Amino acid sequence: MNEHQQTLWEFMQQQSDKLVTQTLQHIGLTFISLIIAVLIGLPLGIWITRKKQFAGTILGIAGVLQTIPSIALLGFMIPLLGIGAKPAIVALLLYALLPIIRNTYTGITGVDAAVKEAALAMGMNKWQILFKVELPLAMPVILAGIRTATVINVGVATLASYIAAGGLGEFIFGGISLNNTNMILAGAIPAALLAILFDFLLSRLQHFNFKKVKTATATLPVLLILLASFYFIPSAYGGKLTAGFTPEFMGRQDGNLGLQNKYRLKIHTIVISDAIMYKAAYENQLDVISGYSTDGRLKAYNLIVLDDDKKIFPPYYAAPIVREDALKRFPELEKVLNLISGKITDSIMTDLNYRTDYLHQTPERVAEDFLRSKALLKPSRNGNAGIVRIGSKIFGEQYILASMYSMLIKGYTDYDVSTKTGLGGTKICFDALTNDQIDLYPEYTGTGLLAILHPSSKTVDSLTADKNKTYDYVQKAFETEYSIKWLKPIGFNNSYALMMREKQAKKLNIKTISDLKRYLESK
Repeated sequence: MNEHQQTLWEFMQQQSDKLVTQTLQHIGLTFISLIIAVLIGLPLGIWITRKKQFAGTILGIAGVLQTIPSIALLGFMIPLLGIGAKPAIVALLLYALLPIIRNTYTGITGVDAAVKEAALAMGMNKWQILFKVELPLAMPVILAGIRTATVINVGVATLASYIAAGGLGEFIFGGISLNNTNMILAGAIPAALLAILFDFLLSRLQHFNFKKVKTATATLPVLLILLASFYFIPSAYGGKLTAGFTPEFMGRQDGNLGLQNKYRLKIHTIVISDAIMYKAAYENQLDVISGYSTDGRLKAYNLIVLDDDKKIFPPYYAAPIVREDALKRFPELEKVLNLISGKITDSIMTDLNYRTDYLHQTPERVAEDFLRSKALLKPSRNGNAGIVRIGSKIFGEQYILASMYSMLIKGYTDYDVSTKTGLGGTKICFDALTNDQIDLYPEYTGTGLLAILHPSSKTVDSLTADKNKTYDYVQKAFETEYSIKWLKPIGFNNSYALMMREKQAKKLNIKTISDLKRYLESK
């Protein structure tokens, strides 16, 4: 069935196994981190009620941790803890600490001093006062903090899929990359429902009679541990080799679906962001990854591309795609953008990417050096004849191309430029283009064909062997359906590829994807 006709319910039924696995992982991640946060945050909150001079510092540190962007926090964890569940759990528990510590402190300090004095007069020691007076009276406030922490964790746990920890983010980020609304909703709706459900259940617990505190303290940890154990249920399956695939690759016909259909490849797979996948392969945490054939990290990390002997990856020739009304508004634009047409080969692009990905040079500097080497760099005219809006996806190659286009437009025309780089995956970039938020961005013929146009598999098979046929097809279809023009190809083909460490591939005698399949079947 074509994705355009497929309803959300049909998609969720079709992906039900995956959805159950990801939901269980999501619940598990949320509650493992929550248990640890409660075990740290509750005693810390109690301690600062006794040592009030430290309260400001502890609450300040917890507050600062919560202001760090979640994706950055996950990134900081990887060098320390690698990929997978460990860094995700640590990041989530750090986010959960503030509401738990703050509410424990507020709840206990809010207990009426007269009540504590009465307990003291009755001969209670400080521990009896804490457990029989302060905690029962503060419990509704403490539970409100745990409620807040739970809802925060359900939301932030969607980002765990970026570092191969699973969860419902796999569907969300896959859908954003694939221009697939059903996929986004299949992850977002269950995540939202989990947040509502857990918030409701904890609100019921909040109204519990905490005079019977023994029952509550016995049931709450058991319940939390039970929910935390959900993470380990889907993880029982292992394998000889582990593959790390991006959320986009997992859902594409020219990706994991094609590997399963045409190669019948069965490999233990985890979902991971392409930002960290290459390093994970280099550090032996992954054996096979879904990479891009012109990526500079191939060279940096000694990875080799496995030959696609059954040709599931179509041509991915890069070219700028521009709104037709922008070409009318800016008559000199097409000629200027085509100045680099045919000038960047696969090896040149790999080298440019290597400079940003591994040598950490800025995309602007790499773009400037390249244009200068081709005698195409001109000083900016500082024109004011209108603003051309350039977009890009969220990886180095796109930043470099966007920088080149910006410099060319400023140097060869009287137009000014506004750049909106790092727009996420295909869906965000393409939606920005069709909704008149940007005028152009660099796209790839294979992505245009499979992620945007979604032709029948028969049409795909008839086109993908020939780069010119693929280009002609997307050029005509985009013009007809979207009033968007594909300009001349830049020259390089950045296709999907399966990659392995060179040393490991040689040792196992794996050169093609079929070799990989045979190796997996022999084990």
